[in-house]
Amino acid sequence: MSAETIPAHHRDPHAIPEEEKHKTLKRVTFSSFLGNFIEWFDYASYSYLATVIALVFFPGEDRMVATMMTFGVFALAFLVRPIGAIFWGNMGDKKGRKWALSVSILLMSGSTFLIGCLPGYAAIGVAAPILLLLLRVVQGFSASGEYAGAATFIAEYAPKNHRGFYCSMVPASTATGLLVGSLFASFMYSVWGADSTFMVDWGWRIPFLLAGPLGYITHYIRTHLEDSPVYEIMQEQLQKQGRQVERPIRTLLKRHPRKLIVSFGACVLNAVGFYAVLTYLPNYLEVTLNYDAASASLITTITLVVYIGFIFLSGRISDRFGRKRMLIGACVGFIVFTVPAFMLLGTLNFWTILIVELVMCLILTVNDGTLSSYLTETFPTDVRYSGFALSFNLANAIFGGSASYISFWLISVTGSDIAPAWYMVGIACIALVAMILSHEHTGKDLTEV
Repeated sequence: MSAETIPAHHRDPHAIPEEEKHKTLKRVTFSSFLGNFIEWFDYASYSYLATVIALVFFPGEDRMVATMMTFGVFALAFLVRPIGAIFWGNMGDKKGRKWALSVSILLMSGSTFLIGCLPGYAAIGVAAPILLLLLRVVQGFSASGEYAGAATFIAEYAPKNHRGFYCSMVPASTATGLLVGSLFASFMYSVWGADSTFMVDWGWRIPFLLAGPLGYITHYIRTHLEDSPVYEIMQEQLQKQGRQVERPIRTLLKRHPRKLIVSFGACVLNAVGFYAVLTYLPNYLEVTLNYDAASASLITTITLVVYIGFIFLSGRISDRFGRKRMLIGACVGFIVFTVPAFMLLGTLNFWTILIVELVMCLILTVNDGTLSSYLTETFPTDVRYSGFALSFNLANAIFGGSASYISFWLISVTGSDIAPAWYMVGIACIALVAMILSHEHTGKDLTEV
């Protein structure tokens, strides 16, 4: 039997030609990038088109109340993410990364596509916002395994000395989805206007409908890939022993509680930092400091573009200097720089604000570009997907989704415009303690973790 006819997972990994390994890694990376892009393109589209969606599903309410209800639906979908993380992490460790990612992308893109098909309140009454909520819940549930699964899949395929660089594709796809979503919404607003008949009837639906074909392409690529070599090696070893992966979540909680707690602490900074720097600061500038909305939007766009470039650089540097040093450096950076940064934002000078946001973006990418590879190296193969998904989604559900709300609440309670900065410093201190207690696994073969 020729090598071409032998299933990849039955071949000796060292006997597979380097060219074939590279092609497979490119397909894995592309499908992971695209899947995560779809999720965050949807997130950006829903956020930036919220005022139009409010007109469609909550037309009888006051404009501000309708917008708040629209974001309320969005926030409720975040609450199911830890539940989804447990489910997809469990299935990804039991049935394989390929199975979990292939099924979750269909549910995620399918529910997003159906949101674009929903009739509005004028057509079916109260059923419209109820269906919107149900589809957002399904979307949030299925998306909760995407980030962790994509990073795990890439990490288990990537060369160990370039794992950080390849895993940085996942946070890069997040920022790319946000950037394209915001540019797409801005383009539609500039061409048709927010209250035009076209935008209310059809325009807002376009980005959600795009999830259908994009999701199918991602599903097709994933179903034509073999499961990761690391996962296949584990399965073969278990079969020889007459065992199989059982109850990964129980194993995770029983045997690896310290790793889970430390990982959760590391993810807290990512959760708050990502939303604070890339989504809260534009609102802070406009609402709290009364800064020009167009200038704030331009600065955010520039920051997102730079973030994507910095992410790849951060991932590559982490391969050389280690994940632990990078993550500790990010914690120290936020502790030292955040309060002075918020003070400088108060100058309301365009170039000062831009430089401040770029510096905060750089510190954030030191964390974000390293975190995905760090988490994949923290947990053993039998609970890797579960450990990553649960720690990451729990931190985002508790701290990420509430970051903007808590920041505005702190300002109202304290009367200080820089109160959110001290909150960020506190979060960075928690993450710093977690990282000091962590172990370094950079460069290790994942079968040795």
